[in-house]
Amino acid sequence: MTTAVARPRFLTTTANALDGYRVLEIYGVVRGITVRSRSVFGTVGAKLQSVLGGNISLLTELCERTRADAFGEMVAHAEALGANALVAVRYDATEIMAGVSEVLCYGTAVRVAPDGLTRPSA
Repeated sequence: MTTAVARPRFLTTTANALDGYRVLEIYGVVRGITVRSRSVFGTVGAKLQSVLGGNISLLTELCERTRADAFGEMVAHAEALGANALVAVRYDATEIMAGVSEVLCYGTAVRVAPDGLTRPSA
């Protein structure tokens, strides 16, 4: 009989530490960078949506996709180093030129293990 071993999930936090875990190794800063531009159709659609007011869903979707791509690249970079967690995760965005933006996601790659300390239940 074989027992399936669950792959530990990859942990991320904007905090400088993960409660309930101890850091075994620090790999250093890792990053993911994505550069995106709006298409002509996206720009026209966003302008039409802005005339109506409210959420500009075309740009919201573009921003979400861009941030997710940068985050995924950062996690892949960390995993390639042997990390199983990221602490101090941050985002930064810069407009490189009109209609072209860079999103940078970065953090400190670490290998962690549960600290084994029991905590009182809530």
